[in-house]
Amino acid sequence: MADLVAYPLQRPYPLPPIKNKKEFLVRFDEIFDDTLKRLIIQSKPATDWSEVGWRGIMLHQGEVWVDLEGTITAINYQSQAELARKKQLIEADKKKLYPSLASFKAPLYVLETKKFRIRIDEISEDRYRYASWPLSKSMSEKPDLVLTNGEWFFEGSGGNHRIEFRNAGYKYVCSIIKLGTVDSPDAVLTVYKGEQEILSQDAQLVQEHK
Repeated sequence: MADLVAYPLQRPYPLPPIKNKKEFLVRFDEIFDDTLKRLIIQSKPATDWSEVGWRGIMLHQGEVWVDLEGTITAINYQSQAELARKKQLIEADKKKLYPSLASFKAPLYVLETKKFRIRIDEISEDRYRYASWPLSKSMSEKPDLVLTNGEWFFEGSGGNHRIEFRNAGYKYVCSIIKLGTVDSPDAVLTVYKGEQEILSQDAQLVQEHK
C-alpha cells in the first residue's frame, strides 16, 4: 500500500505530513486502525465510492480519496491514536503563540497571502477568531489585527465554506475552497469597506485542522 500513496500525504494540523514510504510504514497503524480498515473492506464500489471530477474518487463523505489510477491522495479519517497525538501537539502549539492567542478550543487554518499570514481558530462553540500578521512576523509576535466575531457559512455540498469577520465598517471574508477547478487557490481573502471590495488575495493553506 505504501507504493500506492501520493506523497506528501497531508494529515490534519498540527500532525506532520507523511513525506515518504518509510514514514508511511512507521505510521500505518496510527492511520489505518481497525475502524478504517473495516470501512474500506466492507465498502461497495458501486454505492460507497463516488467520482468527483478532477479531484478523484472518494469513499463515503471523503474519508479516503484516490485518483483515477488508484493512488491514495488524501485520508480525512482520523483514528483515536491520531486524535490523542493531535491534542498533545495542539497544547505544544499554544505555547508558541503570542500569549493572548493561546486560549482556543481548536485551531482551524493558517493562511498565507502575498502580504499576510492569517490564523483562524475556533475559540468556543461556533465562535471564531481571526489574527493577522505581515509575512515578516511570526505568530509568536503581537498580531496587527485580532477579530473574535467570526461567522461560518457553508457553500454547497462540496465542502466549500467561508468565515466572515466584521470590524468598524469592514468585513473580512476567508473563503476556503475544497471543491473548485484545477486552477483554484486553496483559499481567498476578501476585504470590504461597507459594500465595496477593497482587497482580494489568493491564499495558500499552510496549516489545516478541519
